[in-house]
Amino acid sequence: MNALSTLVLALAMSTDAFAAAVSKGTALHKPRFPEALRTGVIFGIIEAITPLIGWALGSVAAKYVQEWDHWIAFIMLCILGLMMIRNAFKEEDQESAPVSRHSFWLLAATGFATSIDAMAVGVSLAFIDNNIVVTAIAIGLATTLMVTIGVMVGRALGSIAGKRAEILGGIALIGIGSTILYEHLTAAGL
Repeated sequence: MNALSTLVLALAMSTDAFAAAVSKGTALHKPRFPEALRTGVIFGIIEAITPLIGWALGSVAAKYVQEWDHWIAFIMLCILGLMMIRNAFKEEDQESAPVSRHSFWLLAATGFATSIDAMAVGVSLAFIDNNIVVTAIAIGLATTLMVTIGVMVGRALGSIAGKRAEILGGIALIGIGSTILYEHLTAAGL
């Protein structure tokens, strides 16, 4: 993967966390930057760790599926992209009073829930030529930034902006999967 693909992947991985952060920001009473940054760091660390775990799991299987690894990466990224797009259209039933601070465990659980796709992407990345540490750091930094911004603007924007970001993230994952498949098939002369 080249630098542009890594950047697009990192931003795509952060969009579901951004959507969750907008929701968290909406639930906060006048969110302040330290709380937004705290939320961003928690999400970012979790989002950086999960692709490493997925990559480790995928690396074990990579030698057994080298003939069709590009198809696995393509299918997994497309499924994740479609799931992100579908989730953006789901209705949320959360109407609660604003709070001043979310608990660490609530943020960690939400961060983990939004990072499952990053773990699956990590599995996919084990099948292609990729520096997983650089990619994981990029995903973590992008998530930290996007979540911090999401919390700060969540109260003003509401959930609509978060849903749009999740749709764009899903489209980006499908595009990355298609690019991986195209590059492999054209390199193989098919």
